[in-house]
Amino acid sequence: MSARSGKKKMSKVSRSSRAGIIFPVGRMMRYLRKSTFKYRIGMGAPVYLAAVIEYLAAEILELAGNAARDNKKSRITPRHILLAVANDEELNQLLRGVTIACGGVLPRIHPELLAKKRGARSKVETILSTPSEKKAKKAKQSPVKKAAKKATVKKATKSKSPRKGKRTESKKEGASSSTSDDVPGEGFTILSTKSLLLGQKLSLTQSEVSKIGSAKVECIINPTNAEIDLKEDVGNALEKAGGKEFLDGVKELRKSNGPLDVAGAVLGQAPGLPAKFIIHCNIPQWGVDKCEEQLEKTVMNCLTLADEKKLKSIAFPSIASSRNCFPKHIAAQLILKAISNYFDNATSSSLKNIFFVLFDSESIGIYVQEMAKLDIK
Repeated sequence: MSARSGKKKMSKVSRSSRAGIIFPVGRMMRYLRKSTFKYRIGMGAPVYLAAVIEYLAAEILELAGNAARDNKKSRITPRHILLAVANDEELNQLLRGVTIACGGVLPRIHPELLAKKRGARSKVETILSTPSEKKAKKAKQSPVKKAAKKATVKKATKSKSPRKGKRTESKKEGASSSTSDDVPGEGFTILSTKSLLLGQKLSLTQSEVSKIGSAKVECIINPTNAEIDLKEDVGNALEKAGGKEFLDGVKELRKSNGPLDVAGAVLGQAPGLPAKFIIHCNIPQWGVDKCEEQLEKTVMNCLTLADEKKLKSIAFPSIASSRNCFPKHIAAQLILKAISNYFDNATSSSLKNIFFVLFDSESIGIYVQEMAKLDIK
């Protein structure tokens, strides 16, 4: 059109601006034609591809920025991108075979390298070494010495047998009480401990999900939703361990209590389990407004209910990082911060032992690092 016609020339509008995205659609189209020259390519294919790549880039940059902020850095490095991808379940599954240059390796501690309870190894060695030593000693002894020893043993047993019985009973009672206080039961390994302000022990414990119902504590935390269902891994394990009695107790609790508010918690009985009580808590969803504050509030509500019942021990599984989609390092920071703040502000508490029961090596590495960052005396 000439300028005399009075019509203005239309400025060129890129396909990216028409689609409302930043990434170049024309370049995506060119790359698609080069790599897939045998096939016909629709007009919407490069637009969709550019939109998906732009969304992934924005998501990774946001998570990497959070990782840089947590490490007190003002610049995002490949290391922060690697941690961002590893801590997000969906991105980790998508980019499982991708190697990020200069990203380093993931912080992972093998469970066998971590410190276990003291005395376990020496006990096993003594049990294995005693039978051979006894046989060797018996072979060397003469029959005269054996007869003399038998006579002296008989006299000693007649005079000291009641005292020995009392001593062994007291030793068993002391051992059972110490194991129940230090370890939640068989199949649980304590990895590290911290002392809180009021003298409580905060212990990181490794176990399997199926064994959470056998924990010998007074209370277990069950992360659930507003309807108090048992569809999550911890809920399924508790249902299998408790059986029909436990399921009936949960149904009665639903009828009496009603739906749970977000960050709310309710205490119920635990029939069929070694624990006395179960605290069901409604975990907020990641990405919702004020979800971090609500997660801290959830942890504090659980501790408040335990103090109201004057409980001494409680078991926390790794909450908020499964179907609630919280990144594991953020969930660990918020939960540990909420626990330390609770006991800092409380004047007294009946709780003595708080066990974090973790099921995978990634969570163990994250919680070990976050526990080391706590300034707890």
